[in-house]
Amino acid sequence: MPNVLDLQNVSVIRDGNQILTDVNWTVDGDQRWVVLGPNGAGKTTLLQIAAAMNHPSGGTVHVLDGKLGEVDLFELRPRVGFASSAMARRFPGNETVLNVVLTAAYSVTGRWNEAYEDIDLRRAQRVLGEWKLDHLSERLFGSLSDGEQKRVQIARSVMTDPELLLLDEPAASLDLGAREELLQLLGGYASAPEAPAIVMVTHHVEEIPRGFTHALLLNQGGIVASGPIGEVLTSENLETTFGLPITLNEEDGRYTARAS
Repeated sequence: MPNVLDLQNVSVIRDGNQILTDVNWTVDGDQRWVVLGPNGAGKTTLLQIAAAMNHPSGGTVHVLDGKLGEVDLFELRPRVGFASSAMARRFPGNETVLNVVLTAAYSVTGRWNEAYEDIDLRRAQRVLGEWKLDHLSERLFGSLSDGEQKRVQIARSVMTDPELLLLDEPAASLDLGAREELLQLLGGYASAPEAPAIVMVTHHVEEIPRGFTHALLLNQGGIVASGPIGEVLTSENLETTFGLPITLNEEDGRYTARAS
């Protein structure tokens, strides 16, 4: 599969602080990546670069078939699905769930005077069904639980059939039941052959869904390890990444970790 994401010698400096340093990373179209690291490691910044929402201070970034700095962002961004808590805060609380998903067709966060075709409406309704949200279609987004809002964000991010899907901590703040329901849905989606390339940021190995194929470990803006998940996700690499001895266990494609 061709690369959908290619970062070469990427660095990011913000307000005199080095956020990312010499990051070299490629993502192929059939890969599902998890990005792990402590707070301040640069995970969210890396995802924003991949989403063409920020530009690097140095190095080159190719997203899909365009180079950042040269590609038309208005044409590129609809091809990239992006879900994050920061994005969710932009949705009007009095917007219906159906409209939150539907407006992805125009890359806007609130229904206004856009003209939607029947195919857009059918697509939004189908996506809501796939993410077990169809019974909430007329509910107001602001009235939903955290778990429901997380699923709506992801449904919106896949509404336009993206070629690259980016998820920033999709299971953060969820209770056990909501987390497991979301991870089950994500695992099924990631395992589907027609799914796009996926990059998911998380702090916890317990939040890695089944079906993810690769892992990238970040610490202080640099890559600790990257590659196939079975090779990268080890107790030794996690110890280097998080700065304390870690015991890692894997069972049936799911992971748990604790301090040794």
